Amino acid sequence: MLKFFGGVLVVQIVTIGLLFAVTRTGIEDTQLRLTIGLLEILFSVLAGFWFLSMAKHRHREELDSVKEQHAREREELRVHAERQKARVVNKSQKQLLKETKRAHAAANFKVTMTFAGALAFGAIMLYSQFVTFGLLVLTTAGGGLAGYLAKGKMMERSKRGKLSIKHREIPKLDK
Repeated sequence: MLKFFGGVLVVQIVTIGLLFAVTRTGIEDTQLRLTIGLLEILFSVLAGFWFLSMAKHRHREELDSVKEQHAREREELRVHAERQKARVVNKSQKQLLKETKRAHAAANFKVTMTFAGALAFGAIMLYSQFVTFGLLVLTTAGGGLAGYLAKGKMMERSKRGKLSIKHREIPKLDK
């Protein structure tokens, strides 16, 4: 508001000066009074345009500052949201890895117990004079265990990226 104070003061001084000029002359001429009144109106209109120009300039400055502030806040919100998203993704990945390890451990325990049971059953068959059946159970259990271990190693190597399996295209047969 201090920007407008000087302009209002100038308009008031000019108006008072013109009023004194009319009253000091002592002439009762209406044409002179109309001319001075028109001068006051003209000066007031020009001062109004001047005030309007100052108000528009101030409005633009405030609008620009508010836009900059909103842009900063929007950027801060975007950065905060990205950080939260990264935290949630990391947390869910850790949780998923933990659950996967737990499931693999449980599955490995069950498979180990199954093979141990089959080996024990084969050993009992050998001991109880069912040699052929016992050998058959033992070799089957050993083959299954070897296949399971080979598959586990292959999966481990493929996770590390050391295994490259090249796929061949199967030729299409035309009829």
